Amino acid sequence: MTETTQRSNAATGPGSASRGGKGAPETRGSTAIADTVVAKIAGMAAREIPEIYALGGGMTRAFGAVRQRVPGSGGGVTQGVKVEVGERQAAVDLDVVVEYGAAIVDTSAEVRSNVINAVERMTGLEVVEVNISVDDVHLPDEEDEEEGSGKRVS
Repeated sequence: MTETTQRSNAATGPGSASRGGKGAPETRGSTAIADTVVAKIAGMAAREIPEIYALGGGMTRAFGAVRQRVPGSGGGVTQGVKVEVGERQAAVDLDVVVEYGAAIVDTSAEVRSNVINAVERMTGLEVVEVNISVDDVHLPDEEDEEEGSGKRVS
């Protein structure tokens, strides 16, 4: 089951009430953001960094390759991404494979910054942490055993 978070903007004070005392439009209701939405945003943001070869550990990538071949199963954008979403905050865990030669510490900092900016900008949630686990290094001479096993198309 997918968890959702509900956020409400309960503005108070002068200027928060419009005609008839109904309140400003942004205070009338709430917005629910599913965990999968945050996971997709985080996954896409992590993949935007050039030194990231793929997301997910070895078995996760193998299952992802099989899943991508099944029609209608989705693209695996959330592969290697785990999120915990609360009412106002989110935490993200990423499993990544970096390109050989990349400075892992610098790459991790770039990924972390990009994920935080994307999630906070798109959802309004505060990202309290982005934990990155580097599971592998992709060597230039490695052949993919299976097509679509996570290799980016540039």
